[in-house]
Amino acid sequence: MSASAGPPPTDRPPPLLRFGVEEEFLLTGPRSRVTVPAAEAVVSDASRALGPRAQHEFLATQVEGCTRPVATAAELRAELADTRGALLSAAERAGCRLTATGTPVLPSRHPLTVTPKPRYLRLADRIDGVADQVGAELCGCHVHLGDLTLRQALALSARMRGWLPLFQAFCANSPFCEGADRGTASVRPERYARWPTFGPAPVLDEPGYRTALDRLVEDGVILDRRMLYWYARPSEHLPTLEVRIADSCAELDTILLLAVLLRALAHTLLDPRVRIRPLPDVPLRLAHRRAASAGLDARLPDPRTGALRPVRQLLPDLVEFTAPALLRTRELGLARQLTARLLTTGSGADHQRAALARHGRLAAVVDDLTRRTAATTPTAAAPH
Repeated sequence: MSASAGPPPTDRPPPLLRFGVEEEFLLTGPRSRVTVPAAEAVVSDASRALGPRAQHEFLATQVEGCTRPVATAAELRAELADTRGALLSAAERAGCRLTATGTPVLPSRHPLTVTPKPRYLRLADRIDGVADQVGAELCGCHVHLGDLTLRQALALSARMRGWLPLFQAFCANSPFCEGADRGTASVRPERYARWPTFGPAPVLDEPGYRTALDRLVEDGVILDRRMLYWYARPSEHLPTLEVRIADSCAELDTILLLAVLLRALAHTLLDPRVRIRPLPDVPLRLAHRRAASAGLDARLPDPRTGALRPVRQLLPDLVEFTAPALLRTRELGLARQLTARLLTTGSGADHQRAALARHGRLAAVVDDLTRRTAATTPTAAAPH
């Protein structure tokens, strides 16, 4: 086990990484706007277009869409649009709607239906009442970065730790949960905290990682090595680091910005000339709480200095910090454009609250989320 991130896993400039995205969605009724357990029909239908990239989730009110790993932002946007499109069409044929949000806006019909697959049923038995808690229908967006060896993935995870609260802040999209404003930009982490292992990844080398996972399984904390809910984890089935920090976001451009900046940060932090020590656990957990609470209006520690700074300054600073990497992938103009747009129009949490202010009904918030989820028209890219 290592007390610091240590040197990056190579002494040469890193090769370009590919990236892919997994998006989790809620299925909602067109009239009730409440979640509906229609995943079996939606996944079966969408699989005709997506194959295994249309997937079940833990609860029958949720589905997941996975892109293929790609090399460019343009390819990723097309993958995201195609994946959403297939799920949207399948949901419509099943009599429901695809809705991207971190938590259900309106009160759900409890008890919730667990997807009837052996692993999910064993998982539900293990976590007991957590499976049916208020706000149990948690939806996130996960970005895979690869190809990476386990050693590289662990080193990158350690060096990324201090930056992840910033990504959490601008992807906040769960201010409401089952009929109530929870007073936070993202309530999903609070509800997810009852799951074992949820939170920042520890700083581990390969032996430490293998020992930690073996111990968690042997002690019965987790069912298997896939039941690891760190904010960043080496994938157990792909040669990638999976970053799991973001709420599910209705705006496709927010997902694109998340993925583009995560990859640029990975390229930057894998550069042997960049030296950043991991943020210690206590201030890191506080930073995550700040990010969830205030979203774009949070003040977070700058990972390079430790000084508290507004997210609205840190986010464009991250773009410039990673500018050489973004130039290398011809995505600097796009990153600047999407960042400026996000800071002007607001986060998903801002959009949800604005919809409630305009219409005075939480049902209108669901309608707005559903409309944004279906809007996959490209934003023109700025020159790099």
